[in-house]
Amino acid sequence: MGGGQQQLQQLSQELEAIQEEITALEAEIEGYHQEKHEIDEAIEAIETLETGSTVQVPLGGGAYLRAEIQDIDEVVVSLGGDYAAEQPQADAVSALETKQDALDDRVEETETELDELQAESSELEQRAQQMQQQMQQQQMQQMQQQDDE
Repeated sequence: MGGGQQQLQQLSQELEAIQEEITALEAEIEGYHQEKHEIDEAIEAIETLETGSTVQVPLGGGAYLRAEIQDIDEVVVSLGGDYAAEQPQADAVSALETKQDALDDRVEETETELDELQAESSELEQRAQQMQQQMQQQQMQQMQQQDDE
């Protein structure tokens, strides 16, 4: 295999690796958006439900149980690292909004990284196209030289 072919194959492998990273980052961003949506729903529920309301509580595996809210004034909120704390309603909403802000930051950082990878991918694609064109021109010239001989 010629040096040009080898370089082209290397570029192709680099492009494939970058595409895999891009796909992973897009999935990560989608996960962040899903988490933000769930937080939005939690905030809305905390702000609109009242003591005595009936809700469906997920048990896992797609099973739910109806339950009555005994006290909407105190909400158990995850602190991270498998820890949770009971907080007054307003503090719980504030904690959830803080989580959303952190998610916004992560989305922004990940989108920046994604933009950089997409730019690198475009650059590599252009280089690969240029190399292919050069190789085709060289082959054409070699064929013409052979015909001339």
